Amino acid sequence: MPEALEHLLGDPWDPANPLGYAEIVAADERQEMFAEAEQRLDAYGMNAEFVPVEYGGRFSTLDRLARVMRAVWRRDPCLGLGYGASSFIASVNVWAAGSSEQRTAFAKHLLADRKIASVYHELAHGNDFARAELAAYGMRLNGRKEVVTNAQRADSLVIFARTSPDPGSRSHSQFLVDKADLPQDRMAYLPRFPSMGMRGVQLGGVVFTDCPIPDDAMIGMPGRGIETALRSFQLTRTALPSMIIGVLDTGLRTALRFTTGRRLYGRAAADIPYVRAIVAEAFADLLLCDAFCTVTARTLHRLPGLASVPASLVKYVVSQQLIDAMNRLSSVLGAHFYIRDGDHAIFQKLLRDLAVIGFGHAARVACLATVLPQTPLLAQRSWPAAEQPPDAIFQLGTELPPLPFDALAVSASGRDTLSAVPRSMLDETGLDPELRRLAALFATELRELTSEAGDLRPMETGVGASPEALAIPARLAAVLAASACLGVWRHAEGGFLADPTWVVAALTRLTARIGKGDGHLPAPLTRRLMSELLTRHEDSRGFDLTAGSIAG
Repeated sequence: MPEALEHLLGDPWDPANPLGYAEIVAADERQEMFAEAEQRLDAYGMNAEFVPVEYGGRFSTLDRLARVMRAVWRRDPCLGLGYGASSFIASVNVWAAGSSEQRTAFAKHLLADRKIASVYHELAHGNDFARAELAAYGMRLNGRKEVVTNAQRADSLVIFARTSPDPGSRSHSQFLVDKADLPQDRMAYLPRFPSMGMRGVQLGGVVFTDCPIPDDAMIGMPGRGIETALRSFQLTRTALPSMIIGVLDTGLRTALRFTTGRRLYGRAAADIPYVRAIVAEAFADLLLCDAFCTVTARTLHRLPGLASVPASLVKYVVSQQLIDAMNRLSSVLGAHFYIRDGDHAIFQKLLRDLAVIGFGHAARVACLATVLPQTPLLAQRSWPAAEQPPDAIFQLGTELPPLPFDALAVSASGRDTLSAVPRSMLDETGLDPELRRLAALFATELRELTSEAGDLRPMETGVGASPEALAIPARLAAVLAASACLGVWRHAEGGFLADPTWVVAALTRLTARIGKGDGHLPAPLTRRLMSELLTRHEDSRGFDLTAGSIAG
């Protein structure tokens, strides 16, 4: 559980903690992975979090996994990516399409603390996987992959490679190989690619030259590599942004420590209205991000065939919302946000590391491009009168069935239930007037999208889509995020989550995404959010939806 890992890693602000922020920043300055923390994660058995329960691990639900990993990401994103997420990204392909034998062997490797690298990226083609050139003709690898996390220090590789020279979506396959089974003279490692952030992570590459791989290495059916990747991306595009919410938690905590301990113009910096507004808005951003991530994660369990749309759009919304919030918080810290030593030095490292969620296989525009072709059918089949989603996807902490990897679908086939929530809120009696107004605004937005998406021609939804066409899934993302927030609030059982304050604030922030507001919070909302934030800070509780106990 997150609390157990928090206790094991200790208070990161404690200068006597050998795993604290001072040592994390020092490792970053040396451009090294934080070895002592990796050893502590081995002791915790972190890799078990990526192995489904049926194979001997602790991976029960996607939302639980994300919350556990937030304890790592809120301390050091390099650990979050280089220790955990890289193995998780590789693993979901095996759980989604691997044979029983491959899954069993893979689970044993992870449970033995072995590292697995996902060997996907080619700089020449970026997100265009259909053009990837690394080939595995005749079960022999030829070509190169670049900007691969842990390529050199991983024990096993999940490799995406071309298995047919023909164009199209059935020309690539995936392979699971143990590096011990590869002739070492047929593979070479590229130097680390310089990067602004994630300086401790090994972001290198690998070159294969007529390198034979075992006959049983292929994951799934031949030519299904892209399909497997697109199904697996639904898990990574949901879980990784949810994990990375921990970065904004620390960003907020750093800003609070700075502003409550600093006096400007005769009063605490935290009492200045401009400062309070920025901090409160960042808190609202964190809550809306958590709601969207958590509801999408739970949707993958309950409605796996419908999850392709929210799973792509959650990455689009959350990545930019987190980056923007951290950038605004940097203005609160002033010159302290870029100083690389002292009490607040962790902030500059987090700000640089956070950029990782904006690139790679899940670049934001790629997420929109994944959803755009689905919008005309959604407009026809679901949006005019969508059925309501199941209550369970909003009820935090309630039981979920195991993740049905084999039921994940590349397309939702025009089915969507989440977008129906704002319209259904209008039937509620006694609803807070401002909440009713905001729900009506997002219900109207969906009606407008229904008309606009319905008018799209097939040629307007492909790779040459215009900015105007891509704006349709971008606006849909805001509607789905608002729906997630409304659903969580509606099903809350009391406490802060049952208070309309946070959901009004979250939806107010989202109005800027659809051009129907500036996203700024009025003073009464700011006061209520600041009160909750400061109380949690004093009580050492997290700033996310669950407000669990943390170390420091």
